[in-house]
Amino acid sequence: MTILLKEELKALDQKHFLHPTSSIKEQQQKGPAAIFTEGKGIYLKDVDGKVYIDGMASLWNVNIGHGREEMAEVAKEQMAKLAFSSCFGTFSNEPAIRLAAKIASMAPGDLNAVFFTSGGSESNDTVIKLVRHYWMLKGQPRRQKIISRTYSYHGLALGATNATGLKAFRDFTNSHAPDFHYVVSNSPEHLQETIEALGPENVAAFISEPVQGAGGVNIPDKDYFKKIRAICDRYGILFIADEVITGFGRTGKNFGMEHFGVIPDLMTFAKGVTSGYSQLGGVILSDRIHNDFIELSEGTLMHGYTYSGHPVACQIGLKNIEIIEREGLVKNAEVMGEKMFLGFKALQEKYSFIGRVRTLGLLGAIELVKNRETGGLFDKPLSPVVVQETMKRGLILRTVTYDQDTIVFAPPLILTEPELNEMLNILDKTFQYIESTLAQGSESL
Repeated sequence: MTILLKEELKALDQKHFLHPTSSIKEQQQKGPAAIFTEGKGIYLKDVDGKVYIDGMASLWNVNIGHGREEMAEVAKEQMAKLAFSSCFGTFSNEPAIRLAAKIASMAPGDLNAVFFTSGGSESNDTVIKLVRHYWMLKGQPRRQKIISRTYSYHGLALGATNATGLKAFRDFTNSHAPDFHYVVSNSPEHLQETIEALGPENVAAFISEPVQGAGGVNIPDKDYFKKIRAICDRYGILFIADEVITGFGRTGKNFGMEHFGVIPDLMTFAKGVTSGYSQLGGVILSDRIHNDFIELSEGTLMHGYTYSGHPVACQIGLKNIEIIEREGLVKNAEVMGEKMFLGFKALQEKYSFIGRVRTLGLLGAIELVKNRETGGLFDKPLSPVVVQETMKRGLILRTVTYDQDTIVFAPPLILTEPELNEMLNILDKTFQYIESTLAQGSESL
């Protein structure tokens, strides 16, 4: 029965489902990599009954883990009470109001006003539009340019794509939006040079993830953002923190920017706000920005989405944050992240092809190198083979191969030490296989 169901689903998938960020040819040739039917805790189960550790919290987002019945219950209760109502024209609803207030209470500094979206891409598109509109209200309409960092990822809606510093995503289409610029990832000096070259009077904002996720879990120098904040202040440029991945406990703090002692002017969020139990994101504005909007705006804010402030999504967000706080998951991310780092270091000592390793909370990365002394890479990236092999052994991870060869990690924040050890054991067995295969010649891979 399972075989028949799987084959039927595979055929329907190949014929009717165009997958996001996937190889179309591979889908047609092989079908879906897995068809998941159930999730519980840090685990996913597929249609064959095979169980996997979800080492990426799916898309960096299932912070409280899979299969939380109280999340389903609160969604059902809210749907029965009020499934949807518009927030256009100043209409409102209680879950949206309470979630906005809760997020404001968690956010650093004076970040207090929340605009809701349906996800990270919409959040970053929104913040780009808001900062450009802000400068129009301030009488400086030439401030249109957005600066981001190489290896940054800000989503795949039109504005978010063009803010993304990973060129492959921008090259997906041949008509790029104007006024987006990119600076060397860990160089405050290059930001200052770029601002001066563009003219500060033309620059609206600088946007950055506290830790770059899809670009390789790149953790900046400790004083990087303090220097960035000073440069933005010097030239009157708004500083946007993209906390889509790093928000709601992922790094061992409520928000990733808290590690660096800097408060942005605006902050975007998504993913961990609902742990994937519903689609939700948003932008948080500082009091200064919000008050300027209040004082200078006339008429209607001509931006919004049908599902901005969706009552069910917001109620799910409230319950998700309640669970994060009740179970101490922010602290757990900090503690287990330190243990994950020690596990990575042990693997690094054991296998010569492991280069740099790093974690911040439950965000982590292992780099693979041909030569640890020089940092030289294999002729063909090794990480896709490693991830393919961990999948066979029941561990789902992701690779980053933009100018590097890296495996990235983002397990659910509920991760326990035995579960971490299970994950590390699968990695160890996988690396043993890689080591023995490399001994036969790298072409064997």
